[in-house]
Amino acid sequence: MVAADLHVHTTNSDGTFRCREVAPAARAAGLAAVAVTDHDRLHPDIDAPVVDCDGVTLIHGIELRVEADDQRVDLLGYGARPTDALIAEIDRLQRDRVTRGRAIVECVEDRLGVDLGIDPGPGLGRPDIARAVVASDADYDAIPEVFDGLIGDGDPCYVARDVPSFERGRELLAEACEFVGLAHPLRYPEPEAALELAPRLDALEAVYPYGARGHTGSTGSLDEAHVREVAERHDCLVTGGSDAHDRSLGEAGLSAPEYERVAAALDAAP
Repeated sequence: MVAADLHVHTTNSDGTFRCREVAPAARAAGLAAVAVTDHDRLHPDIDAPVVDCDGVTLIHGIELRVEADDQRVDLLGYGARPTDALIAEIDRLQRDRVTRGRAIVECVEDRLGVDLGIDPGPGLGRPDIARAVVASDADYDAIPEVFDGLIGDGDPCYVARDVPSFERGRELLAEACEFVGLAHPLRYPEPEAALELAPRLDALEAVYPYGARGHTGSTGSLDEAHVREVAERHDCLVTGGSDAHDRSLGEAGLSAPEYERVAAALDAAP
């Protein structure tokens, strides 16, 4: 049974939950804890690393994309506090997101001959654009279709972001957060290379809904058990979550005993 969903997005980036909706949704899903991990942003409505919201533990987190050798990976920082250095990098990344989002929107509108009705602003992500495409007059029925062939990596309307290096991102998050982990290691083109980052991290996201809602995963032999083995070998925490951009809270996550170790690292009550 899932007790903690440690990977959730809100409207602060490209999710559909408002922050005030997360705790009630968590209670309805039978969860004890949720981590808000918006892309490249801290949430302005969460004023401490860990807060109690009517009996639900709300963990302030962040998801940061970084350049690691020959591929880009996502780092998850948990128990976040704003630092001057992290805020400066977040501001830079948001300016880049606006520029990149505008370029993608213009490309999609020109290619499909539609008006998406999007005014690019901070926090804009490709899921926002994909939802707008599905809602438009274009011939797309689901978000995965938009990513597969239109705005996905290497597709005609894809525009890369300017992201920090792995070492810089890890340094920024280590200073601001209680611990730093690797998100969904089997989603990357080279999962084995991603897992080689484990010795320089505190945690690995072992539990993740690969294949759900368009999420991709490794086509090789690696699986959750292998990620757990790597975590144990390098004394990393195990994390897990749904990566909810929609309302699918608690689709994946940690059991109560697994969450206890995370809670101890956060100095939070499980």
